[in-house]
Amino acid sequence: MTDDSLTERLPLAQGAAAGLGAYLLGYLITYVWQGGSVEERLAGFNFIADLFGSEPIAVWQGVGWLFYNAHFVRTRITGGLGGPRSENFIAASDGGALALLYLVPVVLIFAAGLTVARLADADALADGAAAGVTVVLGYLPLALVGRFLFSYDGSVAPDLVTALLLAGLVYPLLFGALGGAAGSAVGSD
Repeated sequence: MTDDSLTERLPLAQGAAAGLGAYLLGYLITYVWQGGSVEERLAGFNFIADLFGSEPIAVWQGVGWLFYNAHFVRTRITGGLGGPRSENFIAASDGGALALLYLVPVVLIFAAGLTVARLADADALADGAAAGVTVVLGYLPLALVGRFLFSYDGSVAPDLVTALLLAGLVYPLLFGALGGAAGSAVGSD
């Protein structure tokens, strides 16, 4: 190993770009796959909201809740009947195809880590894993911004703490590292 600093050895720009891409692609896949279903589920609420002069929930916001639920981030609901509660709409469903949403961030972050390790020509397992974790540089900021972007009327939003910890840190660090390690193993053949 050379005397280069850690920041000189790690593919920071590629990792950040891959993390941004994984987050945005994950949301896009969730939107394309579940947007119509979310729109149907929101129709009743939005009808009542419109009657009382409230702002309807946009489909893109509801899809954002599902996307965060796919990271095991619960959606906090502080207004409405029944008092404050939190919900994972994927877990509350009957399973089936909706449960496949849990794989979306895992597969995309893994692929991002693998790609970064390949771009960095990482040939040792530890170097690949270190390259893979750089996806957090792009994923974490979007996880934080998205948490606020997908907030509805200040009363429904992904939970802030788990959005940062799970979606922003644990997922990109864990699956980015695993993907990077796999990328180094593939490249060493």
